[in-house]
Amino acid sequence: MTLRNLIYSVYERRLTAKLAGKPVPRHVGVMCDGNRRWAREMGFVDPNDGHRVGAAKIKHVLAWCDQAGVGHVTLYLLATDNLRRPASELDPLVKIIEDLVVELAEEGNPWRLRMVGALDLLPAQTAAALKGAEERTLDRSGGAEVNIAVGYGGRREITDAVRSLLLEHAAAGGTLEELAEVLDVEHISEHLYTRGQPDPDLVIRTSGEQRLSDFMLWQSAHSEFYFCELNWPDFRHIDFLRALRSYANRQRRYGT
Repeated sequence: MTLRNLIYSVYERRLTAKLAGKPVPRHVGVMCDGNRRWAREMGFVDPNDGHRVGAAKIKHVLAWCDQAGVGHVTLYLLATDNLRRPASELDPLVKIIEDLVVELAEEGNPWRLRMVGALDLLPAQTAAALKGAEERTLDRSGGAEVNIAVGYGGRREITDAVRSLLLEHAAAGGTLEELAEVLDVEHISEHLYTRGQPDPDLVIRTSGEQRLSDFMLWQSAHSEFYFCELNWPDFRHIDFLRALRSYANRQRRYGT
């Protein structure tokens, strides 16, 4: 073991010990940002090399979440805005995501997957592969429930939720006036992609950017945020533990 690895190991154990007995987020949202930037900084010509390395990081992070007792994880992998990228970059990225999700659904992995996003915006083959992966994990309970946010946009999610609510109400024979009289926050929450799950207690974003970028706009109303300067492929276990430490040391007030 090198001196650097020894120091890392000691620090990792110290961080873990300090988290004992501290509050753990039930749901962590992760904005896996900085893959292209990492590829450029490492001298790669193809930005998708960064996406491939970033995809390999996902399984490690999910294992860290399981170790920490995090029950729900949302991974922001492809935004609706990203779909405007040139096909030369977008097509390989979509395939990398498809391969990742299929791998996460393989036998022996503990995670239950849920696709959250507009799969109809993706190639039909990819959409079918993602749905198939979700279905293969329906009975899993040994690890976190993992939301795969692909073709995802927070504004679109809220729009879809309102549309679903209106259609449900109309199908039941109700009028718009009747719905307007009783409409509240919970009605919309019950029609979000993440319905039935707790809202994220903690949202982690890598690459140093400090903005939401249309991620979980509704659900993150009271979330704590942790911004990490590292690009996603460089995100380490100690960085994850630091995020948990930051969360545990905050006083959550929920606006009160």
